[in-house]
This record gives sequence, structure tokens and C-alpha cells, in this order.
Amino acid sequence: MIREDSTALLDELVEPLGRCLTPEVAEHIAGLRASPELDARIQELGRKSNEGLLTPRERSDYETIARFIKFVSVLQSKARARLNTEKSRA
Repeated sequence: MIREDSTALLDELVEPLGRCLTPEVAEHIAGLRASPELDARIQELGRKSNEGLLTPRERSDYETIARFIKFVSVLQSKARARLNTEKSRA
């Protein structure tokens, strides 16, 4: 799984991208959500992980999802910061 201290590194890596966001793109990114089908799969994998029942393939999928969610969360944070900056300018 992803280490907790990786969030700071990911934040630093995403920072330049956050500065490039237009308000419109930032709004879209801030509102990104998983589809109901993907959300159900994530919940299922989480439950199986907690019960120690993941297959090797499921574990790999779950770890990939966890890394992607962390990346999107940091990107969404940058998008919300961009939107807040725009609001304060208005």
C-alpha cells in the first residue's frame, strides 16, 4: 500500500499542475466522483481486504485504486485552492 508520507511528495509533484488549472477545469476536477459501479467495486474490495479475503489480482486492483484515489484527492485539493483564489479576487 501507499505510505502516508507519500502525500507530501504527491502534493509537491501535483503543485505545478494545480497552477495551470483554469477555473472551469478546476470546477470539473473538484466535482469528480466515481461511478456507482466503481464505487460498489471499491466498497467490495475494501470489505474483502478487511476480512483478508482478497485474491492477488484483487489486491493489485485495490492498491491501484488506492494510489489513484490519493492522486485525485491531491489534485482536487489543488483545484479547490484555485477556485478559492479566484473567489477572493472577485
